[in-house]
Amino acid sequence: PTGRPTTGAATPLGNHHREKTGVPVQFEFVDATKEKTKARLALTGPSGAGKTYTALRVAAALGEPFAVIDTENGSAAEYSTEFTFKHLVMRHYAPQELISAIAAANQANFGTLIIDTFSKFWTGAGGMLEQVDDRTRGGNKFATGWRDMRPVENAMLEAITTFPGHVIVTMRSKTAYEVQTNTKGKKEPVKIGLKPEQREGVEYEFSIIGDLDRDHLMTISKARAHNLDGRVIDKPGEEFAAAILEWVNDGVESPDANAFRDRALAPDVTLAELRDMLTEARRRGLLGAPVMDADSGQPSTLGDLITKVGTQLKGVEEKGSGALAA
Repeated sequence: PTGRPTTGAATPLGNHHREKTGVPVQFEFVDATKEKTKARLALTGPSGAGKTYTALRVAAALGEPFAVIDTENGSAAEYSTEFTFKHLVMRHYAPQELISAIAAANQANFGTLIIDTFSKFWTGAGGMLEQVDDRTRGGNKFATGWRDMRPVENAMLEAITTFPGHVIVTMRSKTAYEVQTNTKGKKEPVKIGLKPEQREGVEYEFSIIGDLDRDHLMTISKARAHNLDGRVIDKPGEEFAAAILEWVNDGVESPDANAFRDRALAPDVTLAELRDMLTEARRRGLLGAPVMDADSGQPSTLGDLITKVGTQLKGVEEKGSGALAA
């Protein structure tokens, strides 16, 4: 899914993106309002930093039924005696397949989704780098492979950021060693974490980023939540989750992708309502949200689903008008 359904004059929903004045809706200024949101948390660190365990501990403390998309040979299941969660093991790491898995998690109504580890969809079998190489075939990598795969990567990131529940991803850090002085005054090599194994700038997609070291000490390197910015937390868990909830729940209620989906599928929905939904969903950045198409049972996006319903409804209306004319 591309997350960008065909809209505009050629579609049954018409040129819905313009006001009567001809001014595009996306250029309309409105009062800024703090709305309730969902956590978008990324945990980074080298091997042994405790990323998986921290993700599970935080997810459990967020208080929602949660699931794990596991790319680490099912290792999250080792903690199933301590935490209750649903588990999906993936062994092929195409971004397209992650989008489908996220849509399935939405359909199953999980309140929190863990992706452990998100790095595999960059470097693993079938991941972004491999697919770029496959599409290049000796040509210019930047003119062919990346051109083809950037929209797929953007759709994957959009699926993560528009998921109706909390999302926690773990990312491996490239590791290096530096010589440090230990508590006894002796020099010893210490493993340190460096840049996460993911695309450059991926941190912009997350509201909170916690960098874990081998002692399970987490430094918040990015947080839109002022109550978390810059904090250093030892073995983050319940207290950290409580601080996240304090921030995400501060604001007014706002519709998520499922609210738009449910209204679009209501038996009494009208074309005018569907046009308004597309406009509002676009304003909220939800057109690429992953949903399941009830007719096909296949993953889709909110924008494509609304457009499909509009096409069907317009066909029914035109058929009815034709019968009356006859």
